[in-house]
Amino acid sequence: MIAVTIGLAVFVGIALGLLGGGGSILTVPLLAYVAGMDAKQAIATSLLVVGVTSAIGAISHARAGRVQWRTGLIFGAAGMAGAYGGGLLAQFIPGTVLLIGFAVMMIATAIAMLRGRKNIDTPGDGHHLPVPKIIAEGLVVGLVTGLVGAGGGFLVVPALALLGGLPMPIAVGTSLIVIAMKSFAGLGGYLASVHINWTVALAVTAAAVLGALIGARLTAMVNPDALRKGFGWFVLAMSSVILAQEIHPAVGLSTAALTAIAAVVVYVCRHYERCPLRRLTASSAQRTPAA
Repeated sequence: MIAVTIGLAVFVGIALGLLGGGGSILTVPLLAYVAGMDAKQAIATSLLVVGVTSAIGAISHARAGRVQWRTGLIFGAAGMAGAYGGGLLAQFIPGTVLLIGFAVMMIATAIAMLRGRKNIDTPGDGHHLPVPKIIAEGLVVGLVTGLVGAGGGFLVVPALALLGGLPMPIAVGTSLIVIAMKSFAGLGGYLASVHINWTVALAVTAAAVLGALIGARLTAMVNPDALRKGFGWFVLAMSSVILAQEIHPAVGLSTAALTAIAAVVVYVCRHYERCPLRRLTASSAQRTPAA
């Protein structure tokens, strides 16, 4: 199963490279249900994978001048404190509860991907920051990252754009710095109580990095909006699997059924003018994808 895990990690990395974020939401289920790790070990290992892939992704953005270091370091420092605390706090929380929390995070991420986000191109140089808000947001997002192992890019990017006043391209590049910082801090918190199989962890990380590099080269060949929405539906389906495993099969089946119904409604309303929800789905289609 380790070979299968490493192979699937390449596809997780490809998703990361294509989407510019979000693919890490698959790392914990991969490690927990394919590699056979317990919940806390899977989350800790995923933080290593997310941290390394984000750091490597940030290099190209930094070279292109799409990183606002001052904003990123302030947000990242707060996020590191929250993530480290979340990693320490996780030792007192049952693994099942953490995985259920992760499933909730998956659903929130999927909804953010499907809804998209309005274009934000707020001019700002990052020198006049609402520092208390940046720190508070960083602490909260970091705590979530440390607890459940999700990078939280869909929270970091809008926070940097709206609170930090950064244009979207710079917000995306800066978010990778933040995600890397708080992922490593969360990992540090977990290492106080969780043993990691470093051989497997490094192999999965290397596979994910390879996939991310491949995915980055494929971005010009696919429709990013359609890809992100398809990935959003896939993440919703994956969340139903976790809920079925950790709570009860009926809960997972209910979530899967709701996902299928929502997908049908969205498809119908996008293609038939008489659909009463057409205006809602149309406005969502006009948004840019969430990072």
